[in-house]
Amino acid sequence: QEEKKQLTLKVEELERKLESTSAQNIEFLQVIAKREESIHQCQLRLEEKSRECSSLARQLEMAIEDAKRQVEQTRERAVSRERAAQSKMLDLETQLSRNKTELNQLHRSKEDAERRYESRLQDLRDRLEQSESTNRSMQNYVQFLKSSYDNVF
Repeated sequence: QEEKKQLTLKVEELERKLESTSAQNIEFLQVIAKREESIHQCQLRLEEKSRECSSLARQLEMAIEDAKRQVEQTRERAVSRERAAQSKMLDLETQLSRNKTELNQLHRSKEDAERRYESRLQDLRDRLEQSESTNRSMQNYVQFLKSSYDNVF
């Protein structure tokens, strides 16, 4: 009876450990889902910034063409309009440069997030595999204890 009581306690302890491991697995899955959502949001922002850069590039090209037409019309008007166009062009180039920098930062951020996600995913897979291995070992041990118990009686 004492052996049976000890075995029952061990089985209960193993069941608690199994429940704890299952709860950890659920937490890890929730963390992964949050990371995936974060990556998705980063990708959306990246796409939005890419569209904005394309739009700014088109605006810059249009501003340059406008400046050329104005220069051809008259020399005096061309000088004043060229200054305005150059000012606008510099602003657009500055904005384009900032957007490109931000786009590069978003690319790096996305890549970093993906690397962290992959690393975390591999870690979770390793832990899951270890947990499953431990679970199998525990089940084998319980089976062994049952067999030993049956053989004793």
